[in-house]
Amino acid sequence: MTATAVRPPRPAGSSGSGTSSLTAGRLPTWMPWALLGISALISILIFTVLNLGNELGDFNIAGATVIAAVIFAIGLVTLSAIVESRRHAVNRLATVVVSIAFLIVLLPLVSLLYTVVVNGLSRFDATFFSWTMRSVVGEGGGALHAIWGTLLITAIAAVISVPIGLMTSIYLVEYGRGRLAKAITFFVDVMTGIPSIVAGLFIVALVALLIGPGNNTGLMGALALSVLMIPVVVRSSEEMLRLVPNELREASFALGVPKWLTILKVVLPTSIAGITTGIMLSISRVIGETAPLLLTAGFTNSLNMDLTSQPMMTLPVFVFDQFQNPGTNIEAAMQRAWAGALTLIIIVMVLNLVARFVAKRFAPKFGR
Repeated sequence: MTATAVRPPRPAGSSGSGTSSLTAGRLPTWMPWALLGISALISILIFTVLNLGNELGDFNIAGATVIAAVIFAIGLVTLSAIVESRRHAVNRLATVVVSIAFLIVLLPLVSLLYTVVVNGLSRFDATFFSWTMRSVVGEGGGALHAIWGTLLITAIAAVISVPIGLMTSIYLVEYGRGRLAKAITFFVDVMTGIPSIVAGLFIVALVALLIGPGNNTGLMGALALSVLMIPVVVRSSEEMLRLVPNELREASFALGVPKWLTILKVVLPTSIAGITTGIMLSISRVIGETAPLLLTAGFTNSLNMDLTSQPMMTLPVFVFDQFQNPGTNIEAAMQRAWAGALTLIIIVMVLNLVARFVAKRFAPKFGR
């Protein structure tokens, strides 16, 4: 007897001879993209007809995009309901709605970055990073004093805030019980929502009571930023520490390791990635503050590296000052302001990249 080869059944939806994705009850992968192109073409034709007789610049791009999205959603859901099933149609409708919502959220960010880059590159030169605004009332000048002020004040604020915030979160997660822990949690929640200018007023009032009125220093600015940073560090670090499994703590205790060493060697290394991300979020939260720095650090056109005496310029205040007091050349002042905003964005981006590298480098390795 000769053995007869049995061909295995072809899975549903496979495109073989005599079958296709349409007859198998599934839309082809290219169909949504083709439908999106057709929807965009129909929308452009509609708005082109409506724009006849007007100038080309009057074409409503936003309206055409919205109509194209509506046509695409209706067409895709209808086609999916006919070819596939009602469940697949509802799933595709949810996917389209979520994708549109994501694009709507992303659009202002892309627009903001594009505007800042286009307007800021015109003064992104060596002079901008090597000169100050001392004795400059027209063209030229730079933001060297503001860049140094931002870096110094933010660094001191981080040095003050990170240890306090991290130790507070450790206390709340590992030791905190009773009324004291509840009171600390309550005040942290209250501090998270205070306006930034209130932090500046608090530091000004405190320094006025201790030293006297009329003082503006970089250290005061760092203290004001610390008031805003500490609650963010506490809240983010607390959430990361709570995500550490209790089994890791119990295993360490079973080996006879004391609690403080368990926290230092087990809990913190396990949550270092999330803690680092929270710290960077707190720095990004305060590095662009203007109101508290206007009240505390003040503004100056000269380079000041001393945090304990004389006003110190920062990039947010520099941008505000260029818009508010453009001098004799408004266009040059606007270019300096946009360049300062772009520099601030780049500093935040670099800090976030460094934080990701640190989190990846020091995160525990669970593989063999």
